[in-house]
Amino acid sequence: MAIAAVLLSPVHAQVNKEPFVVVIDPGHGGKDTGALGKKGREKDINLAVGTLLGQYMAAKHPDVKIVYTRNKDVFIGLKERAEIANKSNANLFISIHTNAVSGNSAVNGVEVYTFGLSRTDENFEVAKRENSVILLEDNYEQKYEGFDPESSESYIMFEFIVNKYAEQSVNFASIVQKELVNTAKRNDRGVKQAAYLVLRESSMPRILIELDFISNPSTESFLLSKEGQNKMALAICNAFTQYKKDFDRRTGISASDMPAEMNTSVSNRIAEMNAIEKSLTSEEAAAKNIKIYKVQILASAKEIPDNSPELKGYKADFYMENKLYKYTVGASADRNEINKLYKKVTKDFKDAFIITFENGVKIPNK
Repeated sequence: MAIAAVLLSPVHAQVNKEPFVVVIDPGHGGKDTGALGKKGREKDINLAVGTLLGQYMAAKHPDVKIVYTRNKDVFIGLKERAEIANKSNANLFISIHTNAVSGNSAVNGVEVYTFGLSRTDENFEVAKRENSVILLEDNYEQKYEGFDPESSESYIMFEFIVNKYAEQSVNFASIVQKELVNTAKRNDRGVKQAAYLVLRESSMPRILIELDFISNPSTESFLLSKEGQNKMALAICNAFTQYKKDFDRRTGISASDMPAEMNTSVSNRIAEMNAIEKSLTSEEAAAKNIKIYKVQILASAKEIPDNSPELKGYKADFYMENKLYKYTVGASADRNEINKLYKKVTKDFKDAFIITFENGVKIPNK
């Protein structure tokens, strides 16, 4: 998956002198892996979905300026993430995370959080886990004024923080939650409040999304798949489209205000993103179960590093079967596309063959 080389998206044509600014915050990164599943890491999922979200937004909303808190695998402190949003004069802050719970691999579903005091033990534990990232930062005691992510007393201060963006944040969170349930077909765990430091420090409408549970093998496979990541990003983008439409209505901006040349400059990106969206929705309409084809190139008793000569320069994913790491390249619902890839791959891996996944589970080839 291609990652932008700079923190700011390409400069968009602007209707107003001050464009609508969205800050996309892929949680964790670098030395902070976030939650770990059997096959994946939270930081990688967050970055993949965040990057796709930015691409969808850039294609569908060329009048919007997109800023990333990170666009690669680097560690950024919570305060620095909020400062990026504040200095960018952001209109909206979207922090993307992946959930986890110990001792129960069956838990699944999406949650969207707004800033507030955690009213339940469960929400409090989620906030503590995400806030504990500050322990990896230098001089965190001074930077966060003595805040202890493990102490319930530290959270009392949040009762006294005035949040003038509460209504807008809850409104956007509700739209995002609905889209993730309907478009990405996630289990609905509701819109909640929690005392996240990254939200406390940000001065604009802001939400934190817990995509699903990496501790659940089934949802982990979905979150690691290109199909799953596309669906998540598309759902959030759909929610933003609704939110932005209402924002434009309230501020008196109409679609006719957009310069005609803007449509030409982004037509290719819009066509590309619409094609992805169309392929996903049409596939769902055609059948309940979506089949994804991949080319398996080799199997190994141990995990192979990405830069290993064994992979011969291919960017490969893996799945676990019979205690073996089985490596694949490509992922598409189009069998013809995979057939073309297969012919290319067999030049380097003579024993390669095509495999089929349905809802993240390998099925026998017919």
